Amino acid sequence: MLDMTRIIGGIAGSRKLVSPAKTTRPTSDRIRESLFSKLEARDLLESSHILDLYAGTGALALEAVSRGASVAWMVERDGKAAAVCVANARLVQKALQDEELEAETKVVNKSVASMLAGEASTRFDIVFIDPPYEVTNEEVTTNLTALEAHLNADAVVVVERSSRSGAVSAPKYLKLDEEKSYGDTVLYFYSN
Repeated sequence: MLDMTRIIGGIAGSRKLVSPAKTTRPTSDRIRESLFSKLEARDLLESSHILDLYAGTGALALEAVSRGASVAWMVERDGKAAAVCVANARLVQKALQDEELEAETKVVNKSVASMLAGEASTRFDIVFIDPPYEVTNEEVTTNLTALEAHLNADAVVVVERSSRSGAVSAPKYLKLDEEKSYGDTVLYFYSN
C-alpha cells in the first residue's frame, strides 16, 4: 500500500506524489507549509540551489522547485525510495514544462555520508536534513560538519528531528536561528 503526499504550493501545487510506505516518513503537509512559508517570507527560494539529504520521496526538494528553486539534488540511499524520487521529479518537471519553466533535478542514490565525502561540484543555498528516526544525533552532527564544503555563503540548513531525539549539536560554522516545534517534530533553522 502506498501513502500519498502532495506538492502544496507553486507551479506543481496539488500534484500527488507517491511514497513507498515502509521506507519513508514524509514531512506532514502542515509542517511543510510552515517551513516553506518561512523560506518564502525571507525570499530564499527563487533561483536557489537545494540539497535534500535523506530525501525519501523528494517532497521537500520538489516543493522548493515548484516554488521557484532552479536546482534540486535529492540524496537517498534506499533504491526503492530513490526510484520514487525519480518518478516524483518527473511529475514536477512536467508541471514546469507545461508553464515553459525549467529546473534541474538530480537523484543521488548513495548514502548521505558518501555524497558529502565527494567533491563539492555544486554548492547549495538551502539544505534539508530529515533523517529517519533511527539515525543518531551524532550522525547528523557528522553530516553537518561534512556539509560545510557544499554550501554557498548565507546558506540555510533545516534539520527535522523527533522531539524525543533532543537537540543536535551543530558545528561552529552554523548558527541556530530558530527552533520550531510541531507536536513531536522539531525543525531547527541554521545559517552559515
